[in-house]
Amino acid sequence: MNSTPADDDGGPLPGTTGTIDLTTPSPQPIDITGQVHHLPCCVKFTGPTDVSHYFKPKPTGVEMEGLRVEEAYFRGRKLLGTTIELPEGYSGFVLGKKNPAKDNVKKNTSKGKSSITLDENSNNWEMLAKSQKITVWNHESPPSQDDAFLRTFHWFSVSKALHEPLTDEDLASVSITQGQNSQRDGRQ
Repeated sequence: MNSTPADDDGGPLPGTTGTIDLTTPSPQPIDITGQVHHLPCCVKFTGPTDVSHYFKPKPTGVEMEGLRVEEAYFRGRKLLGTTIELPEGYSGFVLGKKNPAKDNVKKNTSKGKSSITLDENSNNWEMLAKSQKITVWNHESPPSQDDAFLRTFHWFSVSKALHEPLTDEDLASVSITQGQNSQRDGRQ
């Protein structure tokens, strides 16, 4: 018996909830730092493959806009990219569905009887691997601070500023500034 609504493929319906467990599993998650790549293409394949046999990035020795340029070829197309550190406090994760037999067992106790139900369509995920770097690639053009992907990293500082608690000094500074503006505009 399923307790999670499912679509025709057995997956959870849109709008259903789930969990993501980012606690450090035992054994330690696989560290894939230096192995995460954002490619400018769509690969229509899911499954294992010997990527390192075919995809061999190399440093070029060139630095542009503070970014070290790397070069690689993918399916005969030249790629230029750069490896960037994720900001402090941020990590990249590879998630996998939790094992339903182990983690999604539901115990029912009704009318003095007890039974166990497996929730096979559960929407619960766990961390399998972790990374602190990502390599971003472009088709034949060197990486730039103006690349759309790299520009998204500016939002980390905006987010921090928006969510950082205000200090008493911040509030006093705003009050003084507002008072000066009101006086200048002839308002009290």
